[in-house]
Amino acid sequence: MPSRRHVLQSLALLPLASHPVANAAWPDKPLRLIVPSAAGGAPDVICRVLGAELARSLGQAVVIDNKPGASGNIGMQEIVRAAADGYTLGYGNVGTLAINLSLFDRLPYQPFTQLMPVALLGSVQNALVVRNGLPVSSVKDLIAYARAQPGRLSMGSAGNGTTGHLGGELFKSMSGTFMVHVPYRGSPQAINDLIGGQIDLMFDNLSSIGPHIRQGRVKALAVSAGRRSPAFPELPTVAEAGLPDYEMSAWGGIVAPQGTPRDVVLRLNGEIGRIMTGAALAERWASLSFEPSAGTPERLFELARREQPMWADVIKRSGAKVD
Repeated sequence: MPSRRHVLQSLALLPLASHPVANAAWPDKPLRLIVPSAAGGAPDVICRVLGAELARSLGQAVVIDNKPGASGNIGMQEIVRAAADGYTLGYGNVGTLAINLSLFDRLPYQPFTQLMPVALLGSVQNALVVRNGLPVSSVKDLIAYARAQPGRLSMGSAGNGTTGHLGGELFKSMSGTFMVHVPYRGSPQAINDLIGGQIDLMFDNLSSIGPHIRQGRVKALAVSAGRRSPAFPELPTVAEAGLPDYEMSAWGGIVAPQGTPRDVVLRLNGEIGRIMTGAALAERWASLSFEPSAGTPERLFELARREQPMWADVIKRSGAKVD
């Protein structure tokens, strides 16, 4: 019969052995990366570039699973319900990790308790663009035109709660204009309608609207952040162009279900940081007007917590609602 000391020693080893043994072979099957927005938008494009490179470094496929709808809430619900085994990841951004906390009275997920941060990927500016037939050529022109015809202009967005939506609401609030918000289920649909003249303007990530600006399909008036975009240095900021103190940008990162083993999170964080900031993809990120980041997993939620009060104030001041 084993002694009491031997039993205690064996029990003491159990917690230490459980995670390393379970994860010793990780990853030994494909990973799923849930993107809570439509295919073709900036988050989708960025995640597909990342996923392809991550698959090479991990030796397993990374399957992109688009789950658009309800301002990202549908996809986020699926992430928090997934097994916390390191095989399901998700894309979390300023909308799903910061804006939605104030935009919705009740969220079907709690980002800071049901999710774990894995890596901050980076940020991208939005551009204010108008359809080619609209008789404006500057931010000041647009403000004057909108004030003269309240409610006549339609402002599209990639969806409720996106930075395109809230950035537009902030613009309306600060400029004293009224334009009708038209939410879509992703940037591609909104851009198509903008090009076709069904809507008049929109704020959209440079990653998705940039190619259409370069090809002359839409007219760009300004960029949204506090400094000009390296990809479009000729475009003024909204603040420079006539609306002082206007500033905002979009950011995103990778999350996992709460309880995902820490060693898996740290492995992913290291691989993703190397991919995002390495020279191999520098030109690709630049072509998407995306500014990559790296750092600890915690940076993602630190940014979300820091910006959440700011977006709560924007929502309160502008009266933004889920349309």
